[in-house]
Amino acid sequence: MADRDPKELHEAQHFETVVAVDAPKVPELDKRKKRMKILAALVAAKVVIGAGWWLLSDGDHVATDNAYVNADSAQVTALVSGPVRSVEVVNTQVVRRGQILFRLDDSDTRLALAKAEADYLKARKQFGQISATSGSLAAQVGARDADIGQAQAQLASAGANLEKARVDLRRRSELVDSGAVSKDELTVAQNAYATAQANVAQARAAVSQASASRGAARESWAANEALVAGTSVDTSPDVAAARARLDQARLDLERTVIRAPIDGVVTNRQIQVGQRVAAGSAVMTIVPVASAYVDANFKEGQLARVRPGQPVELKSDLYGGDVVYHGRVVGFSGGTGSAFALIPAQNATGNWIKVVQRVPVRIALDPKELVRHPLRVGLSMDAEIDVSGAG
Repeated sequence: MADRDPKELHEAQHFETVVAVDAPKVPELDKRKKRMKILAALVAAKVVIGAGWWLLSDGDHVATDNAYVNADSAQVTALVSGPVRSVEVVNTQVVRRGQILFRLDDSDTRLALAKAEADYLKARKQFGQISATSGSLAAQVGARDADIGQAQAQLASAGANLEKARVDLRRRSELVDSGAVSKDELTVAQNAYATAQANVAQARAAVSQASASRGAARESWAANEALVAGTSVDTSPDVAAARARLDQARLDLERTVIRAPIDGVVTNRQIQVGQRVAAGSAVMTIVPVASAYVDANFKEGQLARVRPGQPVELKSDLYGGDVVYHGRVVGFSGGTGSAFALIPAQNATGNWIKVVQRVPVRIALDPKELVRHPLRVGLSMDAEIDVSGAG
């Protein structure tokens, strides 16, 4: 031992020390390896269990995060034109159906109503006047009948005078040659005969004139009677038209006060006091948040087993995973989203690349859950449909 080199002796002692230190670590390394094997086995088991659960359970569910809150909003429009007198609501305000939203200046509509009322009263009076005129015209027809009778009597009298004048003229004409009748008497008889003829012609003309007057009176009476026959003051066409204009004027006056058509939240208000609003222009929107629904855009391959009425669980990005909404499938859109795009895809032209399409599915939400956790239109949702009951 004394003959060994000091350097070799030092290296031998160092090796023995290293061996002595590392020797206890061998069992600990084996334990670590066992732990790693156990952990790997647990991970593999978890993967197998998860895959089995998906095959047995998740196969009965289809889910998407391409879903958004929607609602059948109501556009508020002015039905009459006029300047805005007052605005009673602001954006984000909750309103009830029938609540006043804004008012228009009603000066013009009040004047129009007053004019319509006057026209209505005038139409009623005119009907009474026409009815009275009808009686007067009927009396005129009777008077024309009397005129005809008088003219015919005068014609008969003129005819008798003519016959007498003709006899007198014939007698005097036969006696004038014998000198029993002078030429002056013959001339008087001739003049009397001519006068009698003229009187007959005048009487005939009077009969014709009286007949024509009676015909005109009958036409006037018939025309006037057509306006009132079978009607009353309330059923007369002119009175009914005037009453319709009066009702329209009253309606226009009522429409100067614009009320909320549904319950909801005011949004997109676009009017201010003093602004002139045209009839038919949209001025604000009422969003019925209490009856909101979800449009979930599922891939076409996910919809084979989806049916209306199936239960749906939904989560909102607004509240996170702690709040779960429960809904029902209501129905499907009539086409894919791309089919109704502003510029639809033209798959028959150019190079074609197949793109998986999505079909909007409407999902109704529980109103009670919406009251507890209100949503707003456009918010993102996660939707999962239970299709286990599908045939």
